Amino acid sequence: MGDLSRDINSKFQSPKQKAVINILYTANWVHSKQIMFFKQFGISPQQFNVLRILRGAKAPLKVQTIKKRMIERAPNVTRLMDKLFSKGLIDRISCKHDRRVVHIVITAKGLHLLKVISRNMKEDTLENLDDEEALILSDLLDKIR
Repeated sequence: MGDLSRDINSKFQSPKQKAVINILYTANWVHSKQIMFFKQFGISPQQFNVLRILRGAKAPLKVQTIKKRMIERAPNVTRLMDKLFSKGLIDRISCKHDRRVVHIVITAKGLHLLKVISRNMKEDTLENLDDEEALILSDLLDKIR
């Protein structure tokens, strides 16, 4: 098991200060693991998040709707969509009534990629927690927000 004080060679003024720094440190650790995992599929964690949002949608979504649903809100969602489009993972549908509005839909290739990723995805990030502890952690994080 990790020891934050040892890992970052620091002491803390209070348990709450340690908790905040631990949340930030752990979030970065999880994000780094995700980047390495998704690299083998040629996408980023943000791109994966967009594909999952689109898979769960029952209809094409506006770019702004996707942005609101993202876990990590990308400042340049248009560039993110451009990359997914160039890889053939999404399609753009222009709005007939307002040319400024673009709807996004996942392609068959995007759905296939999600299936491949799901087969390879492990839950080892939280391997040291049982299901009850994972629920407690999730509840505590919700309580913080």
